[in-house]
Amino acid sequence: MTRPPVPLTRARRLVPGDRVAIVAPSGPVPQERLNAGLDLLRDWELDPVVAPHVLDRHPGFPYLAGGDAERARDLQAAWCDPGNAAVICARGGYGAQRMVDLLDWDAMRAARPKAFVGYSDITALHEAFATRLHVATLHGQMAASAVFLDDKDSQEHLRATLFAPESVRTLGLPTARCLVPGRATGITLGGCVSLLAADLGTPHARPSAAGGLLMIEDTGEEPYRLDRILTQLLRSGWLDGVAGIALGSWEACGPYDAVREVFLDRLGPLGVPVVEELGFGHGTPALTVPFGVPAVLDAQSATLTLEVPALV
Repeated sequence: MTRPPVPLTRARRLVPGDRVAIVAPSGPVPQERLNAGLDLLRDWELDPVVAPHVLDRHPGFPYLAGGDAERARDLQAAWCDPGNAAVICARGGYGAQRMVDLLDWDAMRAARPKAFVGYSDITALHEAFATRLHVATLHGQMAASAVFLDDKDSQEHLRATLFAPESVRTLGLPTARCLVPGRATGITLGGCVSLLAADLGTPHARPSAAGGLLMIEDTGEEPYRLDRILTQLLRSGWLDGVAGIALGSWEACGPYDAVREVFLDRLGPLGVPVVEELGFGHGTPALTVPFGVPAVLDAQSATLTLEVPALV
């Protein structure tokens, strides 16, 4: 029998003066965007420190921010450094899956938990932190991401989550609405749905979303590809017993009416509450969503209410 998810260990909230490490586990990072993100973090009275290989480029695969071993070394060192209060990813793209098994998870388990922030390709690391470290993480904007640099609301929600998490315990934008009615409680999990499907069958992968509140979004996946991804999750049994589902943004995924029909067809028969356009992911604005905490999903009010703050 698959065990339902349990609440994960939460890191402490940030305070002015905290040092935060910036890492690049996935794609290459434009220096000008990184510099702008560092300035924003300094405006928050944080001390951002850039890991040694953040601006690297892989010599053979230009879609990677340097070699797999170097990206893994940066992340592990940042996590294990007791002077860091948080680890914030610079951007997504692709590459986290290539380096996740190069990390020394025993050493990382021995380190003090800290806030870990990222989204998109970082989904692979959110899942690994949940299953291997049992640490809650934040699906939120990254230091060099366009939304973080350009959207004040997204910046403010991440800042509030990091510094005053009790102030942002109810999540939902005016766009949010009920797709399938109902109310459910569970532990939050999720991320890019294509990355969740890609994780199936890999070592240490989460065996099931049973008992969880699944938060999914994606970008650049046409309706037939979303159909294929969701069908794979359904056929594998990974969605059996899921308590509820919240849908974020679907940037460049085709006309939303067509995307919505896929969700109704694939997720509706599960018989669990589904909220659409909750307001997280690649779109603007983007809420910061904690993974690994107990919450209530209410489709009638189209909200996700955290039972505890994201950070302690």
